[in-house]
Amino acid sequence: MEIQQTEVQTNRVLTIPNLLSVLRLLGIPLFLWLVLGPEADGWAFVVLAASAFTDYLDGVLARRWHQISRVGQLLDPIADRLYILATVIALTLREIVPVWFAVALIARDVFLAGLVPALRRRGLTALPVHFLGKAATFTLLAAFPLLLLGDGESTLALLARVFGWSFAIWGLGLYWWAGLLYAEQARRLLRTT
Repeated sequence: MEIQQTEVQTNRVLTIPNLLSVLRLLGIPLFLWLVLGPEADGWAFVVLAASAFTDYLDGVLARRWHQISRVGQLLDPIADRLYILATVIALTLREIVPVWFAVALIARDVFLAGLVPALRRRGLTALPVHFLGKAATFTLLAAFPLLLLGDGESTLALLARVFGWSFAIWGLGLYWWAGLLYAEQARRLLRTT
């Protein structure tokens, strides 16, 4: 007999998962400085990799330790969006990714942001996160460090560039697909409320 376990949301703010999300947010200016200032790509790679790992870890710990909180449910996607935005802008300024790629990623978030006022008027604060959205974010967060490592002429840089662009193209497609699913979710919610 299988026992269904439900996720219980807490109002606690000071939790390890929330601390990890705050640390991710604090890593954004550090990452930008490393990439755009001294161009310390190795350290910037470490910051990006740590961000991706802590993104995974905060969710696991929140579920395992029953520390799912409203604050965490807000902080985590904000950190994800800001990391994606900051990284794609930095990589575009460094000419590691083309402008069209940055525009395509940012346009998806602008598209979804357009739904927020209608949702708020109906008393809805957020859409439920689905697996495809998480997969898209994971794929993009895996692509960015590889693209950063791919900025060079070595064999390792070539391999990183090939794998980085593979993840980036898949991530972009998944990101938009998830965005369209979120838009459909919003349409259904707005229709029924």
